[in-house]
Amino acid sequence: LFFLSNGHISAGLYSTLARRGYFPVKELGTHRKINSRLQGHPTPHSHLPGVRLATGSLGQGLSVGAGAALAKRLNKDDRFVYVLMGDGEQQEGQVWEAAMYAPHNGLDNLIAFVDDNGQQIDGPVNKVLNLGSIGAKYQAFGWNTIECNGNDFADLEKAVLKAQANKGTGKPTCVVMKTEMGYPI
Repeated sequence: LFFLSNGHISAGLYSTLARRGYFPVKELGTHRKINSRLQGHPTPHSHLPGVRLATGSLGQGLSVGAGAALAKRLNKDDRFVYVLMGDGEQQEGQVWEAAMYAPHNGLDNLIAFVDDNGQQIDGPVNKVLNLGSIGAKYQAFGWNTIECNGNDFADLEKAVLKAQANKGTGKPTCVVMKTEMGYPI
């Protein structure tokens, strides 16, 4: 399962869903237009195949992902749950409640990714509310942490494989992806 917590990057999700056959690629041209199913934040009320969670309120994705990871474990489903979050989203209290919950419950089937690009809607993350080291925070909460260059697909693939290899440790994994917003455009 994959949960897009930072829903403002909906264009990437919609593009992926269309190219996987969930809806016609031609519909991508309606993104953010009035009465389109492809709004700025994905919502389930648009009845878009592949979207089952509203991501308009930042901070909820990790909680939902932790719940899904626990459900998978209880159902003896050994597949992973992936959550993608933004760095500004780490300022939300709900993120840290989930960050405590996941290692407490041994959710080593949960892999969270943080897009650490240093920007949020109100300006630079370190000016709005400085987070310090995101990886160190997750590690302090009991997570395995991995840092990678999120703009380098080979480095990202290595990080994903390393995160998956942590299964059996009883710890979830957080991959902090250092990125440049809009790279390489």
